[in-house]
Amino acid sequence: MRKTLWMIAIICLLVISAAPQPTEAVDDARFKPLRRFSQVLDLVEHNYVKDISRKELVDDAVKGMLEQLDPHSTFLSADDFKEMQEATSGAFSGIGIEISLEKGRLTVISPIEDTPAYKAGLQSGDLILEIDGTPTQSITLMEAVSKIRGKRGTDVILTILHKDDNKPVKVTITRDSIKIKSVKNQELEKGYLYLRLTRFSENTTSEMLKALNNYKKSNELKGIVLDLRNNPGGLLTQAASVADAFIDKGILVYIEGRDKNSRKDFMAEGNAGFADVPIVTLINAGSASASEIVAGALKDHNRALLVGERTFGKGSVQTIIPMADGSGIKLTTALYYTPSGRSIQAEGIDPDIIYPFIPPSKDEKDDRFIVREQDLSRHLENNGDKKSDKDSKQDDKALKMLERDNQIRLSLQLVKQLPRLKEIK
Repeated sequence: MRKTLWMIAIICLLVISAAPQPTEAVDDARFKPLRRFSQVLDLVEHNYVKDISRKELVDDAVKGMLEQLDPHSTFLSADDFKEMQEATSGAFSGIGIEISLEKGRLTVISPIEDTPAYKAGLQSGDLILEIDGTPTQSITLMEAVSKIRGKRGTDVILTILHKDDNKPVKVTITRDSIKIKSVKNQELEKGYLYLRLTRFSENTTSEMLKALNNYKKSNELKGIVLDLRNNPGGLLTQAASVADAFIDKGILVYIEGRDKNSRKDFMAEGNAGFADVPIVTLINAGSASASEIVAGALKDHNRALLVGERTFGKGSVQTIIPMADGSGIKLTTALYYTPSGRSIQAEGIDPDIIYPFIPPSKDEKDDRFIVREQDLSRHLENNGDKKSDKDSKQDDKALKMLERDNQIRLSLQLVKQLPRLKEIK
C-alpha cells in the first residue's frame, strides 16, 4: 500500500513539472503571433509572384499595423521623417494642405492660407478621390502626402469632390515653396486688432507676441479678433503658450494616455500680458487640433466669445518617435482635454454664437447705402494731422476685409460690446 502511494506521488510530481508555468504561458501567448508573422513573411518572400525585399515587406507590415490603429498613426520612412521635421519648422515644398484618412477616405482638414491649395479653392471636408489619376481608395496617409508633395513648379492633378457637390472636379495645382507665416495682423478700427493664426509652428507664439507688443507700443489695445478658422493645428506646446498669453492662471489643457498616471497638465505661468483684453475668437470646421486647444482654453476660462461653426474635432496627441535607421513612427499616445475636463475627440467645439460664413457674390456688388459723418452737408472737418499714405492703405485693407467677411464684421461689433456685457453680468 505504502509503495503504491509513493508511485502515485511520483507520477503527480512528473505531471506538475511537465505542465507549463504561468510565465511560460504568457511568453507563448506573446511570441505565438510573431511566429505566425515570421511564417507568413517567409511564405511571401519565397512564393509571391514578384521578388520583394524583406525590408520592403517589413516596412509595409509596419505601415499596415500603425494605420489600422487610427487615422493619425503612421510609419514614416527616412524621407517622410525629414519632411515632417521641415513642415513643423515652417517651410517645405508642396501645395499647402492638411489631410487625413477619415473612414478610409482621403479628406481635406484644411488648406493653409495663401498657399496653392488655398488659392485653388480647396476647402475643409473636401474628398480627394484621385492623385494624378491614381485612386486614393486604398492609399495610406503618408503615400498620399508623398504623392501630393513635390518639387516647386511641378503640377499635381487632384480629383476633388467638394463636400456640398455631387460631381467631382479635376483641379491642377502647381507646387510651390510653402513658407508659412503663422501670424498675420491688421488694425480693423483704432484700438481693435485682427489677429490671424494660420497654424502652430515653432515660432508662432513669439511671432504673435511680437505683433501684439508692436501694436501696443503706439496704440491702446481695446480688443482682439482672434481668427483660428482653417487652422489645421501643429505643435501642442505652441498651442498652450498661445493660450497662456491671454489666460493669467489655471490649467490650459491636459493630456492623458491609457495610463492615468501619465497625465500631464499645461498650466498658465501667471505672466499673461494680454489677460484683460476683450477677445472674440473665430472658428470653423477647418479649425483642428492645436487651434481647438486654444479655443477650448479661452472658452472654459470665459476669456473669449467663440463665433462661427463647430470645429473639426481632432482631440488626439501624436508623438513622433525616431528609429535607429532614420525612419520614424507617428503614434497616437494620448487624448487632450480642455480645462473643464472635456475631450473634443470626434465632437469638436461648438461656438457660443453659430454664424456661418457667407462668401461675397462675384456678380453682385454691395449696394447698401451707408451714411457716415463725412457724407453730411456742412460736417466739421478734421483739422488733426493728416494720415500718411501707409495709414490710408491699411484703412483700405481693413475696409475690404470687413466688406468681404461677414464673420469678421460681426466679431468686431461683438468685441466692442464685450466690456459692457461684462458690466451687465
